[in-house]
Amino acid sequence: MAQRRFFVGGNWKMNGNKESLEELMSTLNTASLHEDTEVVCAAPSIYLDFARSGLDSRISVAAQNCYKVAKGAFTGEISPAMIKDCGADWVILGHSERRHVFGENDELIGQKVAHALESDLGVIACIGEKLEEREAGTTEEVIFAQTQVIAENVMDWEKVVLAYEPVWAIGTGKTATPEQAQEVHEKLRAWFRANISEEVSDSLRIIYGGSVTAANCRELASQTDVDGFLVGGASLKPEFIDIINARA
Repeated sequence: MAQRRFFVGGNWKMNGNKESLEELMSTLNTASLHEDTEVVCAAPSIYLDFARSGLDSRISVAAQNCYKVAKGAFTGEISPAMIKDCGADWVILGHSERRHVFGENDELIGQKVAHALESDLGVIACIGEKLEEREAGTTEEVIFAQTQVIAENVMDWEKVVLAYEPVWAIGTGKTATPEQAQEVHEKLRAWFRANISEEVSDSLRIIYGGSVTAANCRELASQTDVDGFLVGGASLKPEFIDIINARA
C-alpha cells in the first residue's frame, strides 16, 4: 500500500497584514517541523509574493482560489499562471466559503480544477456537507456528488489533495469527532476504489478541515484514513506548529 505523506495546509483566509504575517512566517521558519510532513500556507493573493519570499523553502505556498483560464478580461481574478509566477505551487479550490458565500457551483469548481492541473499547479480540492444535510442524513450523497465533479476534471491524481471539510465545523468551534472524520474519509476512499482505481484510492491524501486545533489534532491524525489537515484560524497562531507535528 502506498505510503501517504502527511499534509498540513494553513488557510490564512482574508487575514493578516505584512507585519503580522512576517511575525507568523518567522515563527514557522525557526520552528522544528516534522520532516515527513508536507506543509503549505495559503496566503491572500495580494501577499503571495510576500509569503513566498518570507517563508523557508521547506514550506510551500498556495493561493486560496483562482480562475479557470490563463488570462483575459476578468477583473479581480488571478490565474494559475500568475500563481506559479509568484513561486507558489498550490491552490485551494471549492472551499465552502467560495461555494456558500460567493456562490461558486460544482461545474465552475470542476473547470477551475481542470485548468489549475493543466497549468501544473497542485490542487487542494475541498468538499463537505452543511449542517442541515448532515442532519437529513445526506452527507454521503452530497460529498460523493461534489467529488464526482472534481474527479471528472482530473487526469493525474498525484497533484491533488482532497480536503473533507464539514461546513458545520468550519470556524464554528465544532469539530467532527475523530470517529466521524474517519468514517467519512473511509467512505471517500471506498468511493475512489469503486469509481477511479485501487491505486488512486490507496495513494490519494484525504485531509480533514474544520476547527482543527493543537488540542484535537493528534487524535484526528491517528485515524487510518486522515492524511493531514486544512487549518483555518489556528494556522495564524503558534499552535499551527503543534498541528504540523501531530504525527511526530
